[in-house]
Amino acid sequence: MPIVRIDMLSGRTSEQKSELIRRVTAAVVESLAVKPEQVRVLLYELPPEHWAVGGETMEERKQS
Repeated sequence: MPIVRIDMLSGRTSEQKSELIRRVTAAVVESLAVKPEQVRVLLYELPPEHWAVGGETMEERKQS
């Protein structure tokens, strides 16, 4: 059973997340020759103040 974990910043719509899940599932099905019901997709959303690049949070980067 393939498990795909996606970490991303919060703020996307439910529709965008659903589309992402559908497309990732389809890619795994095609790539690994498994059934869609065998694929697990886990979305982890983090607020911008919990995600940093180069010592600066995404919230800080957005403000500068």
